[in-house]
Amino acid sequence: MSDKKNILFIMFDQLRWDYLSCYGHKHLETPNIDWLASQGVRFNRAYIQSPICGSSRMSTYTGRYVHSHGASNNKVPLKVGEQTMGDHLRREGVDCWLVGKTHMEADAEGMARLGLEPDSVIGVRVAECGFDVFERDDGMKPEGPEGSYDPRGAQAYNEWLREKGYESDNPWHDFANSGLDAEGNVISGWFLKNSAYAANIDEPDSETPYLTTRAMDFMQSTDAPWCCHLSYIKPHWPYIVPEPYASMYGPEHVMPVVRSDSERQNAHPVFKAFQDTPVGQSFSREDVREAVIPAYMGLIKQVDDQMGRLFDWLKAEGRWDNTVIVLTSDHGDFLGDHWLGEKTFFFEPSVRVPLIIYDPSPDADATRGTVSDALVESIDLAPTFVEMSGGDVAGHILEGESLVPILHGARVESERDFVICEYDYSGAPLANRLGNSVEQAQMYMVADKRWKLIHFESGDRPMLFDLVADPDELNDLGESAEHAGAISEMYEKLHRWARRVSQRVTVSHDQILARRLQKSTKGIVIGVPEEGDMDAELTVKYRGVKAKPWQDLKKR
Repeated sequence: MSDKKNILFIMFDQLRWDYLSCYGHKHLETPNIDWLASQGVRFNRAYIQSPICGSSRMSTYTGRYVHSHGASNNKVPLKVGEQTMGDHLRREGVDCWLVGKTHMEADAEGMARLGLEPDSVIGVRVAECGFDVFERDDGMKPEGPEGSYDPRGAQAYNEWLREKGYESDNPWHDFANSGLDAEGNVISGWFLKNSAYAANIDEPDSETPYLTTRAMDFMQSTDAPWCCHLSYIKPHWPYIVPEPYASMYGPEHVMPVVRSDSERQNAHPVFKAFQDTPVGQSFSREDVREAVIPAYMGLIKQVDDQMGRLFDWLKAEGRWDNTVIVLTSDHGDFLGDHWLGEKTFFFEPSVRVPLIIYDPSPDADATRGTVSDALVESIDLAPTFVEMSGGDVAGHILEGESLVPILHGARVESERDFVICEYDYSGAPLANRLGNSVEQAQMYMVADKRWKLIHFESGDRPMLFDLVADPDELNDLGESAEHAGAISEMYEKLHRWARRVSQRVTVSHDQILARRLQKSTKGIVIGVPEEGDMDAELTVKYRGVKAKPWQDLKKR
């Protein structure tokens, strides 16, 4: 066994930061995740880089902002050449494996241009976001008149279900994500009112326990130093959960919605367009919230129970003391807050995520059970893993910062004084309704511990929130002349971020600095009046050389 720690990188899909009891939920008890927090550091201000699955994950995996890696939404490929945590970790002798979801869209055109065979080792890694794949399962097998959304979705899982007797062309939908009525009709989990049904599947056969088992299978298969990305599908929609979780929570456990009549009646025009989307209108209904949120809570309770199962297994297998555990989410879920559903806006329920890191090394003993208020971003995980694996962080590529100094008590705050989130909605129908061009349908969030500013490339005014005086973000100060100074201050931070060096990834900062001290030994002489004005050895090829007039040479 290597002395390097293994890294179990757990990501949930669409898990709100405040739907865990260690983050303050009043009804939902998550004792296993809470216990992990008691053994490590719980970060209270962790932010994603984009409020949508694909681009958020690509930032996490590359350690780079969306503007840098370019995969700005779902179904936008990550371009060939972008290095990921797998590339950085393999240089340190650490394998990087996937069990679950990535939402990666391969750059098939770029791979073909470079002659990368999709079934080669390198081709698979490029196509799978830098991971070697133990089992990829994006957990999405919807089907419509034009076919399947993702032909590879739930492939192994569906086959496994059929082997267990779930007879269906698509048991992912018909059993794992649907209920059953008294007449034997499949009650689809796609329809929000059906969230009140129990999924028609034996609980151990549902998606979350299945992926836990597959992660155990992977860890039993190797002793090499590894990073295993265990990427769960839930509590992402369809919002439906099997018993006993389907009956654990009811409308009485639904937290009060965070919204106001004023923010709907006086909404910023772009914000209003998001409120008016079908999902926004649906989650503005109380009957929808009362059906969906208990199921969402049940999915989270199931997640927590699986964490208990996983942690017990790690201890029984003797792996606990050699495994770093990182637990986070790719984004949150509005669940009706701010008259919104889904996650595609910049309020805290969407962009702020849980982040808990357990480091078993003695260096982390001083911070066990602590809560960090440092501003951190999802792009910090890749450099953290590199440093934990004994490597030097390639700062010219990885735009995040390692969290090891905070985990080991050497720092309290991160080095940044603001966080960034980006969203490209140019492919969404609401961009048409707003009359936005592709260039105009871009939004940026810059936030520090006091202020959050949202900038719109559409030319609309910004939105501004005072996170201290108004933590629920109900009072938009973007039109307030009294807050012009705060707006200007936040724009300065956004502009500073936009001016960063981010695309020069082939030469490191250290190489650049070394060039400043290098003398030219290749014969380039610029701005030197006389031979004696520079070191003689550097001009040896230009001194004491004899030649005949060219006219004499041409006569031959």
